[in-house]
Amino acid sequence: MISRTMQDALNLQINMEQYSAQLYLAMGAHCDALGFKGFAHWLRIQAGEETAHALKLMDFLLDRRGKVELGKIAAPPQSFGGVIQVFEQTLLHEEGITHKINSLFALSRTELDYASEIALQWYVTEQVEEEANVGQIVDQLRAIGDQGGGIWYLDSRMGKRTARTA
Repeated sequence: MISRTMQDALNLQINMEQYSAQLYLAMGAHCDALGFKGFAHWLRIQAGEETAHALKLMDFLLDRRGKVELGKIAAPPQSFGGVIQVFEQTLLHEEGITHKINSLFALSRTELDYASEIALQWYVTEQVEEEANVGQIVDQLRAIGDQGGGIWYLDSRMGKRTARTA
């Protein structure tokens, strides 16, 4: 059985993962409206990954005989600036998620909840990858700028992203 403290913290993270999915869908719609179909596609795939992360936490909580308590998910913003700003905001968001995952991991240690610690290790590793991937996109966007052929080439590359299985 999982402690109430850990259960509550995991429920908050489930809701945060769902907010992340909503945020990336909104960002994708924004990119699409700007004419960047590839970046929009990349963000839709990312939204799906965030939903998968939430489901993985839900399954873990249920396996531990915990109670899933889904909360209200705040509406994301609807405007994000240019594509560079979209991905800078994405990176900031992922860094915030990393902080939350690290706090959950620390809580699992405080609670002596070894099963949660082991499960959360996957998320710790995943966040390293998330920040690296988005950081690389930000670096590339800053290098090429938001005008000219470079951004359209990168948009085309982003449109080739495929969903991965967790």
